[in-house]
Amino acid sequence: MTGPSGTERFGEFGGRYVLESLIPACTKVETAFRDAWTDPSFRRDLDTLLRVYAGRPTALTPAWRLSVELGVTLFLKREDLAHTGSHKINNVLGQAFTR
Repeated sequence: MTGPSGTERFGEFGGRYVLESLIPACTKVETAFRDAWTDPSFRRDLDTLLRVYAGRPTALTPAWRLSVELGVTLFLKREDLAHTGSHKINNVLGQAFTR
């Protein structure tokens, strides 16, 4: 994960485009995220929750016949095997865990 450049832009595109009145709240969220993300105990506990509760990481299944047809090695990420069936749980667990 990398942060913005000195111009507050992430790479060639993107940036922080929010109402001025939301900048203080966004700054607080950014600070809290960076603090949590650099805390090894937070990362360890979140990884455990994602593995045990959310079924992460999900399996990769080789798609043999399609791989041969396309001339590449193709794997399907099996999100359908996750307990919740979607990526949303990844975000929610991280947010709830910091509360």
